[in-house]
Amino acid sequence: MWLGGLVRRRPARLIGTTVCIALAVTFLASLGSFFGAATAHMTKQALVGVPVDWQVQLSPGTNLRSAERVIESQPGVDSTVPVFYGDANGFVATAGGTTQTTGPGEVLGLPANYASTFPGELRYLVGGRQGVLLAQQTASNLHASVGTRVTVELPGHGRASFVVQGVIDLPAVDSLFQAIGLAPGTGPAAPPDNVMLLPVASWQGVYGPLSKVQGATSTEVHVNLAPTLPTDPTAAYAQVVDRAHSLEAALVGSGLVGDNLAVLLDAARGDALYAQLLFLFLGVPGAILAVLLTVVVGTAGAARRRREQALLRMRGAAPRKVLGLAAAEAALVALFGCLLGIGGAELASRIAFSGAGFGAGGATVGWTTGAIVVGVLAAFGALLVPVWRDTRNVSVQQQRAFVGSSRRPLWMLLYVDFILLAASALLFWRSVSNGYQVILAPEGVATVSVDYFAFFGPLLLWIGSALLAWRLSSWVLTSGRRVLAWALRPAAGALSGVVTASMSRQRRLLSRGLVMMMLTGSFAVSTAVFNATYAAQSRVDAQLTNGADVAATATNATGLPPSVVDRVRALPGVAAAEPMQHRFAYVGSDLQDLYGIDPSKISSATGISDAFFSGISAQQALQVLESRPDALFVSAETVQNYLLTPGNLIRLRMKFAGDNQYHIVPFHYMGIVREFPTAPRDSFFVANASYVAKATGTAAFADLLVRTSGSPPAVASEVRSLLPPSTGVVVQDIQTQLKTTLSGLTAVDLTGLTRLELLFAFLLAAAASGLVLALGLAERRRTLAIASALGGRTRQLATFVWAEALFVTLGGILLGSLAGWGLAFALVKILSGVFDPPPEHLVAPVGYLGVLGAVTVGAVLVAATGAIRATRKPALQILRDL
Repeated sequence: MWLGGLVRRRPARLIGTTVCIALAVTFLASLGSFFGAATAHMTKQALVGVPVDWQVQLSPGTNLRSAERVIESQPGVDSTVPVFYGDANGFVATAGGTTQTTGPGEVLGLPANYASTFPGELRYLVGGRQGVLLAQQTASNLHASVGTRVTVELPGHGRASFVVQGVIDLPAVDSLFQAIGLAPGTGPAAPPDNVMLLPVASWQGVYGPLSKVQGATSTEVHVNLAPTLPTDPTAAYAQVVDRAHSLEAALVGSGLVGDNLAVLLDAARGDALYAQLLFLFLGVPGAILAVLLTVVVGTAGAARRRREQALLRMRGAAPRKVLGLAAAEAALVALFGCLLGIGGAELASRIAFSGAGFGAGGATVGWTTGAIVVGVLAAFGALLVPVWRDTRNVSVQQQRAFVGSSRRPLWMLLYVDFILLAASALLFWRSVSNGYQVILAPEGVATVSVDYFAFFGPLLLWIGSALLAWRLSSWVLTSGRRVLAWALRPAAGALSGVVTASMSRQRRLLSRGLVMMMLTGSFAVSTAVFNATYAAQSRVDAQLTNGADVAATATNATGLPPSVVDRVRALPGVAAAEPMQHRFAYVGSDLQDLYGIDPSKISSATGISDAFFSGISAQQALQVLESRPDALFVSAETVQNYLLTPGNLIRLRMKFAGDNQYHIVPFHYMGIVREFPTAPRDSFFVANASYVAKATGTAAFADLLVRTSGSPPAVASEVRSLLPPSTGVVVQDIQTQLKTTLSGLTAVDLTGLTRLELLFAFLLAAAASGLVLALGLAERRRTLAIASALGGRTRQLATFVWAEALFVTLGGILLGSLAGWGLAFALVKILSGVFDPPPEHLVAPVGYLGVLGAVTVGAVLVAATGAIRATRKPALQILRDL
């Protein structure tokens, strides 16, 4: 009977609480789906991101066939291919009437099926795909191409000559030539600069007689594993490592495993922790807000519940009976709220994860159970706990009273809000000033370094901002009544003083509504700004990797034809096109990339960020290169290794066009460059292209950077028609690169989480603005009914409603926007390791925030209009109902 009466007479109260519980359950369960999808994606990317899962290095004298049988018998092994390594003292080639000589290198013997078994290990550039193949850098050093005869200087002063049949790139050269079984730091610092690939028969014919020369040759078995690993990267890592140890034990000391897959899975474990950090920073505040909203909505009718419970107790109901009725109401809303929440999670997951339903992303039963538990606890906490407290501590007479205590809360007396804000600022300063980052990404490999104090900065800022909003709201409604009355005079007219007095009497309800509006606004703004900044920087990262909207890169030694620049500029959709030199230069014995640019024009074709340089803006750096042609910007590692200071003379050895030999070119070190379009993540140089061309005798360039005014893929297609693959030119566009960037291990794709959070922010904004305000106004129907009975007209009563709605809405939006922007700023700074390079400023999604504001205002209008319409009922009917 009691529940039936609540459904008939108090439907708004039940529906409001049920909706809030459903929101909390939906969001928590959907976050579980995101987290499961993110970790499963990381494991999948690790599996496809490594060309060779294992490289098993055999000990000298080991029988290859016997070792292969042992390897193939191990569980999970899918395919095996032997690879033979041979040292070379150098390579010699004669082209164009000159002879070029390189330093030491490696000669590999590969079976014919190697490229098809491990397709990511080789990238064919020019010429054939079988026979004698030369690495791109080696071909550049030797000025060799298809048909060039190259002589290999063998250990022991022997020689062997081969005709080049193709030029290739080795995308995974670091792992291909890794030092297996050596302690970190004891192996080669870098892979060999010069590499030749031979068929196995040719390799055996040359290196077979050298197999007894110590260290001249070695043999590896490259292994691919079946992709049947757990979706969790931590569990997958443990399984792969255990299998590798089992294989080494089975080989009985005759082989060591270079576990490439485990290395990537180990990085994925760090990325999984990074996903947890994103969950904590971006997801947990929303879940907390949903629970708070449940409590606020549940307690919106606290005064009415007290009066109802007082009537029950006056009529003989025992406290246990009153608690039972409250528990029944809590159970009812918890049941329907959780059912709606699970359905909402299904719908939200399909929207957020592009058609994948709830659980498709790897959400576990534990996440669903946890979401339901939170929903049930929120329901009983909002509805049952206050009743339990009242039955123990409050008399029937106190329960029937309409006016509560006017004492200031203890936290306000102790200035807890200011203390929390000061502590937040101190923790933020501590985290940022010493260069600490929660996520570090040196050399593109994610390393997680968690300082748990960094978590408390944004959390304390959020809580402190909410308490400060409550303090400001209470002050305006008490000490600032005159100012409030003056502000309301245009809308309330002569009733402004009466309206202000009414609002002051309801200051707790109004302050609570304003704080919920502020918390919702701060969550929505901080999430939207962070996600927009992340998306913008993903494009910057893709552009940094690709070079520009469209980039054409020559893979041959001669570079791009000079005429291609004007031809590309004439294409439709091309806004600007600028060439960029890509040379190699020796500093000491270290060979590094050198990029020659026209500092006055490079910015027209690609973005040059201030983050690319250290201690100097991008504009200043370009001005230095333009005003001083011999200026050189150097990577920080090289500066540290050679103890350089600005202005130091630095002599680089570069290849001259006249004799194709390396000669000294003097530069002056002028600053540190951190990153640059198309540049590698390790050491490189940036110089003035005209100075490099004059010094080396050639203005040849290898890269063409294109800024588009239309579709980058369409422009890239047009450029490919001018420069087909047969010319040895690779053309890439930024949209393709962006997909690669967002699918990388160290770049968790926030697209799904962004959709989920922004959708949830809409729902929260509507609930916090409309629902909280509507229920609050419903609780004040008694006051409005009495005013109506005393002769108040509907228009006058509407003034009370609109004044409260404006106060809560405008105050909540203003304070929420300020707090949200501060939270976004703190999150971007603390999670700066996510961005490569770090953003120069926050990005505001104006469209989304505008729609969010419209939704909020619309919900407020609906709530206020409904309250005004309710005042048209006869006052006696309203008072009898209450």
